[in-house]
Amino acid sequence: MPASRRPAATDGQRTCVTGGGRGPIDKGAPPFYPGAMETSPFPRLCAATLAAARPAVARFAYERGRLRPRLVHLGLGAFFRAHGALFTEEVLAGESGAGGDWGIVGASLRHPDQRERLAPQDFLYTTVANDAAGPRARLVGCLLDVLVAPASPERLVARLAAPETAIVTLTVTEKGYCHDPATGRLDAAHPAIRHDLAHPEAPGSAVGLLVAALARRRGAGLAPFTVASCDNLPANGRLLGALVRDFAALGEPGLAGWIEREVAFPASMVDRIVPAAAPGESAWVAELTGLEDAAPVIHEPFGQWVIEDRFAPGGRPAWERAGVQFAADVAPFEHAKLRMLNGSHSALAYLGYLAGHESIGAAVADPLFARFLGRFWREVIPALTAPPGLDLAVYAASLLARYANPAIRHRTWQIAMDGSQKLPQRLLSTLRENLAHDRASPCLMLAVAGWMRYVGGRDEAGREIDVRDPLAADLRRRIEQAGPAPVDRVRALLGVSAIFGADLAADPRVAAGLTAACDALARRGARAAIAELLDTAAPARH
Repeated sequence: MPASRRPAATDGQRTCVTGGGRGPIDKGAPPFYPGAMETSPFPRLCAATLAAARPAVARFAYERGRLRPRLVHLGLGAFFRAHGALFTEEVLAGESGAGGDWGIVGASLRHPDQRERLAPQDFLYTTVANDAAGPRARLVGCLLDVLVAPASPERLVARLAAPETAIVTLTVTEKGYCHDPATGRLDAAHPAIRHDLAHPEAPGSAVGLLVAALARRRGAGLAPFTVASCDNLPANGRLLGALVRDFAALGEPGLAGWIEREVAFPASMVDRIVPAAAPGESAWVAELTGLEDAAPVIHEPFGQWVIEDRFAPGGRPAWERAGVQFAADVAPFEHAKLRMLNGSHSALAYLGYLAGHESIGAAVADPLFARFLGRFWREVIPALTAPPGLDLAVYAASLLARYANPAIRHRTWQIAMDGSQKLPQRLLSTLRENLAHDRASPCLMLAVAGWMRYVGGRDEAGREIDVRDPLAADLRRRIEQAGPAPVDRVRALLGVSAIFGADLAADPRVAAGLTAACDALARRGARAAIAELLDTAAPARH
């Protein structure tokens, strides 16, 4: 049915489409397709329809026309729109323009979907903080545009290189850094890196785009922008800086030296649970707000952002007014979050999925898994230095409460994606430290064994698992060649140096622990293996 259109707006904003609807839903796909809208009782969210929002919906009071495109975000997805953009929105909502002019331009590095959903809405969207107290909706106005790298790489490079751009942030996931997770070095053989080196005029990777833009700014005599990674990687600022310099050195060594001297790559730690879109959410948000939104984001109320206080002369938003923490050393915050939150998430993702739990909330509602988490954190905490003012045992209890939030459905399958890129920092870094101090790690071993079983592509009932991982084909090949024996499977997977490095592969304690855990999963299943682990007194040594 053709979508109806409103009369031309009178406030200078372009007309937006009213009406809505939901197309057929694929597993894991966004629940709303703006290209196939049907009649809806609600107008489509855009600048011309803001007044139609229900009274309870929070909305921005600042004038969007004052914003300039000063921050560019690479990898615009649900997480940044519910996290970094919201912190920026809070700053802009400050008293009488005190928040500055920090508008955001987002960039999609692969698909045009995000732009197609947001452009008809004047790049406005809804966030909903949700927990047992009920949903709180907010309309966000700080996003000014969305660019699509594959469609117009030159336009994106030009935006990055523009004098107005002061900060570039990234959420491109671990695999988007095109590096070897075991060594932290740029993978020069990665297809995306090879493409960008061969076609510097049309880069597509995050690293290639940054280098192209920095080269252009250097050539124009402009100061560089600040580059802030917001991905779950250890020392993410230092890592990203090294990757950018590695790439630059392959083309122009002088540029690499300039980047090392002039460009700030502050480390950061980000924390907020933002599940992938679920079927029915758009209709629910429309009922809640009175407006159809093709790109709403649901998130937990908790949010944390800790950033190393190191920025280029172009400045930054006054994020501290929104609760962002600035620190000289982000590492303690980062390690606690990566190993306690992300590590336990991965453990729950693989073992929970194998046990039939579709979400983190369902897994922790299982008393056996809740007990497992407590034991898991007792293995992790001795390997950490607590950030200032944080009791790690209290932090663990707060994580469990967040996981149990009944209003947030974070799918185990979603968290299980790209495990080959996540394991080194989430689980294996703790395992290494425990091995070095001769501390037992049966929960860590079982979590890694859960990943080994998961990437085999069959669950405990023999059903096929949709394994999403950049190394999926190689992992499946290794498993098929190894055969069903746990000792052979473990040996084959430990041979993936990009994940385990040479040290873990050569340590007989690792092979023995993983073999025993894989054997328990194969013979008894995830729940019984966890129950046996919890009922067995932990040995003093491996």
